[in-house]
Amino acid sequence: MFELHHGNCLDILRTMQDNSIDAVVTDPPYGLSFMGKKWDYDVPSTEIWAECLRVLKPGSYLLAFAGTRTQHRMAVRIEDAGFEIRDMLAWMYGSGFPKSHDVSKAIDKTHGANRTIIGVNPNHRLGHSKGLSAGVAMSGQPHTGDGNITAPATELAKKYDGWGTALKPAMEPITMARKPFKATVAQNVQEWRTGAINIDGCRIGKRKSRRLNRSGSIGYGGSEPQGIVDDGGIGRWPANVMHDGSEAVLKGMGQASRFFYCPKASNVDRDHGCDAMEARVTRCMENPDTRDRPTPMKSNFHPTVKPTELMRYLCRLVTPKDGVVLDPFTGSGSTGRGAILEGFRFIGCEMDADYIKIAEARIQAVMPKEIQHCLTLD
Repeated sequence: MFELHHGNCLDILRTMQDNSIDAVVTDPPYGLSFMGKKWDYDVPSTEIWAECLRVLKPGSYLLAFAGTRTQHRMAVRIEDAGFEIRDMLAWMYGSGFPKSHDVSKAIDKTHGANRTIIGVNPNHRLGHSKGLSAGVAMSGQPHTGDGNITAPATELAKKYDGWGTALKPAMEPITMARKPFKATVAQNVQEWRTGAINIDGCRIGKRKSRRLNRSGSIGYGGSEPQGIVDDGGIGRWPANVMHDGSEAVLKGMGQASRFFYCPKASNVDRDHGCDAMEARVTRCMENPDTRDRPTPMKSNFHPTVKPTELMRYLCRLVTPKDGVVLDPFTGSGSTGRGAILEGFRFIGCEMDADYIKIAEARIQAVMPKEIQHCLTLD
């Protein structure tokens, strides 16, 4: 069973009982003003994390995604709320797109100098958009809005040809924190069932589990979407690094079987369960091939959808059997999907009425039909 609460998470949390939640797994606002969204103006307040601390059982874990530029603010506020910081996990991927300012081109612009077109970037597919660099194509070559490669016009611009202002994004940090407790871990686990993490249940290359296949239905296979099979042994100890299985990441990390891997959310995953909902044209900022043009009609128009398998893995890592997972920032419901697929109960909070409808549809789609039940509260 799952509950979705429509409203401000701080108000909702204040109505919940002390020591009633087994884990908080959430993808909160990063404080980057992403796509101009008002809800992303800042990372969650210490007051919100303090309420999460109160409702969690002693020894329960919090997993909270963050942006690389604001991870420090996220972690400090979580710590200031009373949590014990245990680790920082990293979800790595190869599909990130650099949003860098072309310094050479900017210098020429300040001098009113016209740059000469010297070629066309064969990798250019995006055009020029407000969210992208003022001249960095996928190959790293400077270009104009139509994909032309240009040469520096002034001597100063020549000196700074190839200089930019940002690296290619390739990871998202996840703060792992725990609610303090007075007893030993063994004593706390016996009293509250919390305080430890599920190592064997998350070993790499071992576990078989239900998962979504390409049609969106539930199938069975390895716990990793790419199909890592049972190695016949105990499996590898789960690491604080996860990745998307892309070639770019694998080249740098070596053997894929050493780490949990899960690609970014596919269209099937994003829209699973939303067939009956009204579709709309949107812009998918997670896919560099479509960043500068509207994507096809989508029912799930939330701009930052985490993959179900990733959230499922994280829920399994920190939640005791038959536990309750809370997500104060539910969005389109990926945490809820992961929790339900692992057999946990789920409670979600979401301010946006449209998003909560999407979350309900997506979570219902993975519920066992014999026990489908949702309580949506305003």
